[in-house]
Amino acid sequence: MNNFDLKNKIAIVTGGAQGFGLDIAKKFINSGAQVRIWDNDDKELNKVIKKEDNENLRYDVVDVTDFESVNKTVKNLKNSKIDILINNAGITGPTAELWNYSVDDWNKVINVNLNGTYNCCKSIVPLMIKNNYGRIVNIASVSGKDGNANASAYSSAKAGVLGLTKSLGKELAQYNIAVNAVTPAGAKTRILNQMTKEHVQRMLSKVPRGRFLELDELSSLVCWLSSEENSFSTAAVFDISGGRSTY
Repeated sequence: MNNFDLKNKIAIVTGGAQGFGLDIAKKFINSGAQVRIWDNDDKELNKVIKKEDNENLRYDVVDVTDFESVNKTVKNLKNSKIDILINNAGITGPTAELWNYSVDDWNKVINVNLNGTYNCCKSIVPLMIKNNYGRIVNIASVSGKDGNANASAYSSAKAGVLGLTKSLGKELAQYNIAVNAVTPAGAKTRILNQMTKEHVQRMLSKVPRGRFLELDELSSLVCWLSSEENSFSTAAVFDISGGRSTY
């Protein structure tokens, strides 16, 4: 896989202790960036830092659903320069019909996936405006386009992320700040453990490629979107669904 030039760039990757987030963080470091991974799981973060043992990888324990937690972390950073923000933190929630979906579960899924993205953007965008530079990539989902049966909260949250991306991208178009989203199909990450086997199989059956997305396939796309080479695309949605989505 190719690397892009991210030298001297500082990146924040939410949900970075595992899965998509961790793979993106590694790709960024290999491309020359300094990365801070955010997650609410202190134990997993410590494991990652010890295993990777890389001076360009740091972490913060952050609850993205809590704006004060996010904002305090940003203000405490010694360097007031954040070049790249990857909003990756997300949960699927339970698999159930909408009328059987509990209010608490609904709110939790919306809070992590959609409100978490809003909180991080709200706190970090002013720094990007000040520096007239930034790349924001929001990890949405193909379900935000198509909708998945028995996953109404997750589908709704990810559809909201797409709307947020398009709005914020237009608001920041006058600056050298690009805001884009990617819509991956399912991948073999721990997020699949939150779903029933039947639901996972149903997801896979919709993908013409006939397989799950590989982590490095997503991280390569995100890396390009986060680089200076992406100088024009903004407020856009980049599909990486193995042919499932055709729009």
